Amino acid sequence: MKKVLKIFIHCIPVIVMIGLIPLIQNDNLLTILYVIFIIGLLFFLKCKKNDLIALFFGLIVITFFEYIFVSTGVEIFTRNSLLGIMPLWLPFLWAYGFVAIKKSLEILNNHE
Repeated sequence: MKKVLKIFIHCIPVIVMIGLIPLIQNDNLLTILYVIFIIGLLFFLKCKKNDLIALFFGLIVITFFEYIFVSTGVEIFTRNSLLGIMPLWLPFLWAYGFVAIKKSLEILNNHE
């Protein structure tokens, strides 16, 4: 049960970030808030080995795949402030999601 609670704690920031999407319509402001939030989380939750790699991997790889999804018509965004195809904040949300997943896997594998 402790593991589930620890994993849930790492998911809360992602839930909060998603919750801000309908509240903040300005994509630039939301992106800045996400960046500040992510930096704070990395310090508060003690950035561990490879957290930054997971963050940057998520940022770059997801941006690439989202571009492919949108260009092939698989996804359509009404907020398209990044390259005219997707919200500017989306890669940052995915990037921290990768960190949360990495931390969750470490908890499951007892490498916390």
